[in-house]
Order: sequence, then C-alpha cells, then structure tokens
Amino acid sequence: MLCLGLESSCDETAAAVVADGRRVLSSVVASQRDLHRRYGGVVPELASRRHLETFLPVLQEALEEAGVRPPDIDLVAVTRGPGLLGSLMVGLMAAKTLAYVYRRPLVGVHHLAGHVYACFLEAGEPPWPAVGLIVSGGHTELVLLPGDGRVLRLGGTRDDAAGEAFDKVARLLDLPYPGGPQIDRLARQGDPTAFAFPRAMLGDGTYDFSFSGLKTAVALEVQALRARGGDLPVADLCASFQQAVVDVLAAKTLEAAARYRAASVLLAGGVAANRALRRALEEGARRLGVELRVPPPEYCTDNAAMIAAAGTYAYRAGRVDNLDLEAAARLPLERL
Repeated sequence: MLCLGLESSCDETAAAVVADGRRVLSSVVASQRDLHRRYGGVVPELASRRHLETFLPVLQEALEEAGVRPPDIDLVAVTRGPGLLGSLMVGLMAAKTLAYVYRRPLVGVHHLAGHVYACFLEAGEPPWPAVGLIVSGGHTELVLLPGDGRVLRLGGTRDDAAGEAFDKVARLLDLPYPGGPQIDRLARQGDPTAFAFPRAMLGDGTYDFSFSGLKTAVALEVQALRARGGDLPVADLCASFQQAVVDVLAAKTLEAAARYRAASVLLAGGVAANRALRRALEEGARRLGVELRVPPPEYCTDNAAMIAAAGTYAYRAGRVDNLDLEAAARLPLERL
C-alpha cells in the first residue's frame, strides 16, 4: 500500500510517500526556520502564507523522488491537528483535493500519533506493550500503546512543553533560535551539577510534567549573575538546565515502563534528538531489559513520513474520514 502523507501543523511544509506504513520512498520537508528566526518564534500568519507558496513544489518533489504519480497512491493521510489553524487548513485542503480528484480514501492524523508512528519507520512495529514519550516544542506527553492500535494518554505537561522551555531558556542566554540544539551543543562543554535547578513533580505519583518553574529558576539565576558582572557561565547553565529536564523526563518514562510492564520504550518528537535524553533512556531501558526505539534524526522533527505511517495503520484498523473533515487547532490525545 502506498500512502501519501502531508504535514503542515506549524512551520514545516512536508510531503512523503511511504509503502506499507514503514518503508519511506520519499520525504521532503521545506523548513521556515530562517523566516521566523528574526522573531524568535513562529509567526502564525507568516507560516500559513509560506505553506501556500511551497505546498505544490514540495508535493511534486515528493512524488518525483518516490517515482510515482498521483494515481499510483492508494491512500492520502494528512495532519488534522493540533497545530496552527491556518497552517493546518492549507495541508488539509490539499489532501481533500487529492482524495477527491483521484478518488482515494482520506485519513486525518493526530500530529502526536504521527510522532509515535515515526518509531515504526524503517524498523516496523516495536514489541508490545510500549510506553511512548513525545517531546517537542509544543508538546510533552507520556502515552501507553497496548498494541491494539490505541494510544492512551498517561500524562503530559501542565504548562510549558520541554521544547518550549529549551527555547525560552535559550532566549534568556541570548542563543539563536531554535534553542534546543544550541543548548544541547553547549551542555556538552558544561557541568550539569554547577547549578541546583528544581526537578518539578518528580516523585509525585503522576505522569505529568511542569517546566515553567524551572524556566523561572534559570531566569532568576541569570539575573543574579548579570547583576554581579562578568561573563555568564553559559555552558554550565545549559548543562544544569538540560540535566534537570532530562532527569524528570527519563524518570517518569521509565517508571511508567516498569509499572505497565512495557516491552519497549518509544522516544519521539523534536527533543528526541537531544543526546542527554537519549543516553538517559538508553541506560534506563537497558536496566529494565526493554528495547528503546528512537526514529532516525530526520524523522524526529515534523515530517510527513510519520503522518503517512500513522495514517496507514489507522486505515488498516478501519478508519476513513469524509471530505468534511475539519482542522482542529486543539485536539486532545484521547480522541485518537
């Protein structure tokens, strides 16, 4: 089965062709990073306009790279939410048009489900049951996958997402956008014990997260250091902040894996590329005797191959959407 996946939930315009939910024939992503960098974050109106400009070229490149024509496609899958409403609508209208013109089934995909199914690309299904940690700029969610097609939410952030906290702390330290890769790079040169930043909600018995207090603690420390004069110990601040985030994410994920007797742990989302987080989960998974599954780096950030994978599995489970499918800026994970 050939699935055409389309993704436009934020600031990447993406199209991909995936065979049988796992074999990537093409994956094309047009990033808007340079457009939004001057503003320190994504500007929704600019994002949707750029999607309109780039969708057709990206789609054509994906089809050509896969060596297929639109009539060869068996299924169209598209991100329907959550995300920026204007951006989502561009991708959804493109998907509806293709499904209508070529009379192909349409499946709307939850963006977070796409991140989970990125772990299936190239490698196939993981051992079940699985516990998944989804960490990105807009989301931090812990989920359980029993192996029957469901994705059950165990917990999530109550304020800032992990990636959002990385970006905000990077701005405090005058680091370029996006901040996550910058902090990860500098943290390797710093001392993670230099500053005693808080580990909020660690050991509270829930699978929820909170990073706003940690961000405030870093801001207060930076303010105090600047008041004293001299250069900021940026590497030490990055290392200490990053370690505080990683400690909480890894501890709660591994606790859930043990409780639900998971056979595998899935790490997905843009922050899955963080080396410290990967290392912590690798060590923890080894102690538990379970497999850690992380997508290849190119499928950690937003892409359409993960949407095609999720759409294929949803279609096989009997899901087909009508052409009146609507975009949803907010879409609870429970509605998968």
